[in-house]
Amino acid sequence: MSVVDKRDRARFGTLLERRDDRDFPFYDGQPVEVAAWKWIVIILGCFAAFAVFVSIPADNNVSSLLPRALFPAIMLAVFVLLTGRHWSAIFKKLTGSDWLNMVVFGLLTIVISFVVGAILRAIFGASANTAADGLAAGGPVEIGAFLVGTAMQLFGEELFTILPFLAIMYLLHAHAGLGRKSAMVIAWLITALYFGAAHLPTYDWNVAQALIGIGVARLVLTLAYMRTKNIAVSTGAHIINDWIGFGVVVATSTALIR
Repeated sequence: MSVVDKRDRARFGTLLERRDDRDFPFYDGQPVEVAAWKWIVIILGCFAAFAVFVSIPADNNVSSLLPRALFPAIMLAVFVLLTGRHWSAIFKKLTGSDWLNMVVFGLLTIVISFVVGAILRAIFGASANTAADGLAAGGPVEIGAFLVGTAMQLFGEELFTILPFLAIMYLLHAHAGLGRKSAMVIAWLITALYFGAAHLPTYDWNVAQALIGIGVARLVLTLAYMRTKNIAVSTGAHIINDWIGFGVVVATSTALIR
């Protein structure tokens, strides 16, 4: 490998990237070259999955299971179709360090989201996420469906972010000539904004709350993937973050009911 190649593949410090043999798949043709047109189709698959997810009506968490299951299923199907047996490169066998990172980044997201949210509420106001409203009164079936459904949805949200992240990183590195670090940082920032924009309807089109509040939380969650190169870690961190938040809402509602 030439000096230029080594420089282009240089890693960030250990706070951002672990010193192990894992690397992002596909951006440099490993384990296989995925053509630019395929990445464009994969991104369009993410958009299609999101459109299906938000278009299917659901009155409760049981009926929400279908759109929540279709959301990741559509993206994963397109990704598998276009990458073949190499689709599993976004997953790694979970190690002790991975489990630790899952917990650390899940809790870190909660702390950072709380701080950023408090600042945004003071300046711009804020709209509440009503996903867990009424859950405490729904009974075990509704709560169980909520947990299963949100786990599938949050895995879908990771695919919705990480697949475009890998696509942008590949396009910038392989076709725009950017080094690995530059391509990674730009992909990180773009997908955070894109993820935040997808939450605009959830927060009543509060641009600051969606783009800044959700965008910053997304930066932390994507960092869990960047550090471990394992989408299972960022998914676990996302579930920890959301379930703790929803758990607080349910516990508070239960206390008020009593």
